[in-house]
Amino acid sequence: MDVIVAAIIAAVVGLAIGIGAGYFVRKNISEAKIGEADSLAKNIIDQANKDAETMKKEKLLEAKEEIHKFRSDAEKENRERRSELQKYERRVIQKEESLDRKQQSIESKESNLNQKLRAVDEKQKEVEAIKVKQLEKLEDISGITSEKAKDIILSNAEKEVRHEMSIMIKEIETQAKEDAEKKSREIIGYAIQKCAADHVAETTVTVVNLPNDEMKGRIIGREGRNIRTLETLTGIDLIIDDTPEAVILSGFDPIRREIARIALEKLISDGRIHPARIEEMVEKAKKEVENIIKEYGEQAIFETGVHSLHPELVKLLGRLNYRTSYGQNVLKHSIEVAHIAGIMAAEIGADIKLAKRAGLLHDIGKAVDHEMEGTHVEIGMDLLRRYKESKDVIHAMSTHHGDYEPQTVEAVLVTAADAISAARPGARRETLEAYIKRLEKLEEIANSYDGVDKSYAIQAGREIRIMVKPEKINDEEIHLLARDITKKIEDELEYPGQIKVSIIRETRAVEYAK
Repeated sequence: MDVIVAAIIAAVVGLAIGIGAGYFVRKNISEAKIGEADSLAKNIIDQANKDAETMKKEKLLEAKEEIHKFRSDAEKENRERRSELQKYERRVIQKEESLDRKQQSIESKESNLNQKLRAVDEKQKEVEAIKVKQLEKLEDISGITSEKAKDIILSNAEKEVRHEMSIMIKEIETQAKEDAEKKSREIIGYAIQKCAADHVAETTVTVVNLPNDEMKGRIIGREGRNIRTLETLTGIDLIIDDTPEAVILSGFDPIRREIARIALEKLISDGRIHPARIEEMVEKAKKEVENIIKEYGEQAIFETGVHSLHPELVKLLGRLNYRTSYGQNVLKHSIEVAHIAGIMAAEIGADIKLAKRAGLLHDIGKAVDHEMEGTHVEIGMDLLRRYKESKDVIHAMSTHHGDYEPQTVEAVLVTAADAISAARPGARRETLEAYIKRLEKLEEIANSYDGVDKSYAIQAGREIRIMVKPEKINDEEIHLLARDITKKIEDELEYPGQIKVSIIRETRAVEYAK
């Protein structure tokens, strides 16, 4: 065992000695290589320093050459700019000298002009003085002042202008009539003959026939209770007089009169007349009249072919059957206007449906005008807006009394159709007092013009004939006078249809043989 340990130790010592010897050999080799590397590095650094110095000198030379080149270019450019500036300066100096010379010339001209203006002012004053003297001499010679002479000249000029204007108006009117009258007569005549309407003079009373005179006492009732109840519920006056077998219902509201008539006829046929029964019959009559009103409205839209109306408008149309205007039934008048407007629209190529619809609804405001504030035109426009009618229909119906200017052909047709329907012979009636006042006002308007000798309203106020003084109005001026009188009649009078103005001028020579 000891031998083994000793062998191991000897081996280890030998190995250590070998390793130490190798180490020292390698160290010497490394040091030799490091020395060679340091020497090589020093040589490289020295060579690099030399190369850098050489390159530095070359770059400095190049930079100096560039700087010299830039400097020479800049000096050249400065010289060129300096020469241009000198040229501009010389031009500016020349312009200043030229402006100075012009200013001196202008100043001299201004001084000359001022002198001339002063001379002109003096001459003008002399002319004005001479003009005044001449006017004074002319006034002395003529015996009239310049103002009077001016008035005479203006008067003569006005007469000449009026004369020429009268001739021009006559020519224009003649031409327009020749072109328009034939066609308009054909269209209107064709429309009127195709539409035949009934005209019934409505009154404010309704007569109810009785089976016998004993019924009068039953209608009056004990101490008049029956007649009082009927009058209170209907708002209609019952007139019971000596008229045999008849009772008169009097009232301004046709619908209430109709309710009273139906209720009274039901009571008479039933025979039981007392306040409770009267109240029951009046209620039944109201419902029956409402149904009749609706039927009238439906019949009107069926006759005219106007569809898709709001149900409330249909009822309002039916109410027009119990409304009159100058004795003309408004519903029949509206139906007639719708037919005439539609026929004329077809003749001239306008919108037939629009014309008919506006014609039928043009007086719709009269159905409730006694219940609302405003004219029937404004009320009608509000009603049509409320029930969603189109703007074209509202506009076309709004112009038929001249409250608004017509903007469409259909609006003009509705206005014309309304006038045609109202102007039919027998279509409307008016009170004797209003009729006489209208005739007097017509003659008064004609007599208010200078040169009018006499005037006569004829043809029930549909024509006025005017005699003029021939020495004051010539043949050309009568056309202008007729136009002026027509415009004044249109502005101051209200009348159905149209009024013809005829002016007559004649010169008579009278001598007596002795």
